[in-house]
Amino acid sequence: MAAATTRSLTFQFVLPAPPLQVYKAWLNSKEHSALSGSKAVIRARVGAKYTAWDNYISGKNLELQPGRKIVQSWRTTEFPDDSPDSRIEIRLSPHAKGTRFVFKHTKIPAGQAGQYKIGWRDYYWKPMQKYFASKDHDR
Repeated sequence: MAAATTRSLTFQFVLPAPPLQVYKAWLNSKEHSALSGSKAVIRARVGAKYTAWDNYISGKNLELQPGRKIVQSWRTTEFPDDSPDSRIEIRLSPHAKGTRFVFKHTKIPAGQAGQYKIGWRDYYWKPMQKYFASKDHDR
């Protein structure tokens, strides 16, 4: 039997905050909840499991490079039971206006990439822009 086709998404934009601040916020329960607008439980440790969006999203930290890179397994409650986890990779680099944020979401089950493309934009990228724009970055 042939493997089911999977899809991927890539986003790239600039956030108005330093890379280490973005990294720490993504991996902190309180800040992740604030930047996404919904409850998240997460720790900055390789192998640690996490949940986001009130348990709609779950996964595990696979690779962490402070201020530079976050790799996580990722799935939602809408994944077919027999679907493997998808994978997200975040690369952070300094930019004149803060952080260049490059995000790749791979191994998305067939037929679901469109909804996650909209979801990432509406429930993460737009709120994150507002969240970091309102933060004091001179600490």
